Amino acid sequence: MGNRLVWQDRYNIGVSFIDEEHKKLFSILNRLFEHKKNEEKSRWVCEEGIKYFKGHAMKHFAEEEAYMAHIHYMGFDVHRRLHDDFRKKTLTALERELEQSNYSEDAVNHFLGVCAGWLVGHTLTEDRAITGKTMSKWGELLPEEEQTAMGQTIIQLLHDMFMLDAKVVSECYGGEKFGTGIYYRLVYSTKHGKKWEILLVFEQKLIVNTVGHMMDSDTDTVNVMLMNAVRHMAQQFVNRVSERFPSADMYEIKEENLLSYEQFERKFQDQTPQFSLLFDTGAGYFAYCVIAPHLLQDGNGVSIKADNAMTEIKKYLDKNKKSTKKKILIVDDSDVMLHAMKGLLEKDYEVALAKSGLSAIRSITLDRPDLVLLDYEMPVCNGSQVLEMIRAEEDFADIPVVFLTGRGDKESVKKVIALKPQGYLVKNMAPGDIKKSIDQFMKD
Repeated sequence: MGNRLVWQDRYNIGVSFIDEEHKKLFSILNRLFEHKKNEEKSRWVCEEGIKYFKGHAMKHFAEEEAYMAHIHYMGFDVHRRLHDDFRKKTLTALERELEQSNYSEDAVNHFLGVCAGWLVGHTLTEDRAITGKTMSKWGELLPEEEQTAMGQTIIQLLHDMFMLDAKVVSECYGGEKFGTGIYYRLVYSTKHGKKWEILLVFEQKLIVNTVGHMMDSDTDTVNVMLMNAVRHMAQQFVNRVSERFPSADMYEIKEENLLSYEQFERKFQDQTPQFSLLFDTGAGYFAYCVIAPHLLQDGNGVSIKADNAMTEIKKYLDKNKKSTKKKILIVDDSDVMLHAMKGLLEKDYEVALAKSGLSAIRSITLDRPDLVLLDYEMPVCNGSQVLEMIRAEEDFADIPVVFLTGRGDKESVKKVIALKPQGYLVKNMAPGDIKKSIDQFMKD
């Protein structure tokens, strides 16, 4: 990635407000590239600029998702998953690295490189797919729960082999460049003639900080001896990963390559990955990508034939029948509270969850609820501010809102009632009483 993003006509998707926001995000990143060169202002400017970029990106995602829902875009769920992956995992990990390193040059370069690469790649593929200008490259990604299981396995192995406490930065890694990388490709055949293609990406400093230290090497660059050691350790690592997944029936290595970034990028663009994970290990970045189309074969649904067509179609329609349950959106910054409330209500209601005010507004926009249960004491954007945002939108103003509060004292209750919600519930009430109150409210 160079030091400047140049807007090109091919980035236009043909929806004016989306194209304008893309140009704005490009412009913000370009200003950050410029300001990064100014040593005196680097920390302050980057900190403010990154906040500004993040704010615009979150706003853009919400507006783009609302547009996709409005036009009934078929790829909406996958597209939103990519947005969620970037905003919840990638940005969070990059911000954590910036804070921990006091906005070091490496951390700032990581932030700008990953964000710029993600923005360009996402615009050229996923956003252009909204208007049919291209095809989404993530249509064959395996389900989120399988990505998560693979991620947890790799995190455990990184700890077992190298004593690293890694975190998943992205479950939809798009091949963006980070730091100085080593790109390693392994191709395996199976007993049944299927092919597994594994693409491993190591930031050079990760190799130095792990394999280099294990070999007591005093070099701060990757040399031939280190790379040979990495090759064999990588093969053992892949074998260990495959042992945890019964479907990974790899048999023998058929091909092994070290790729340039350009070769890796082409490989990544030409073939669609089924797993694509990016990790921050604390000692450097690491990506683990799998291209194995046969993994999708079990996910193509029941084959419809003449003798089962009516039965299978009926099953499908029954399974996908629109729910007649009333919808409740629960907004709370606590995972414990969210899942406790979901467990209490999901039998009788369709339940959606949101951890912030922004997530709540986005959820309301895309799937209007019959009731919002809103935490009064959230950080950043508290319950009263979220209520104000809901009431400020004409289409949302009549959605009933009930506050959830952790305090039942007289003074706290007075503050809640002053905002004139449709009601309030104290969180430490007995679960049965909370459920009874909500049931009664929904009947009225």
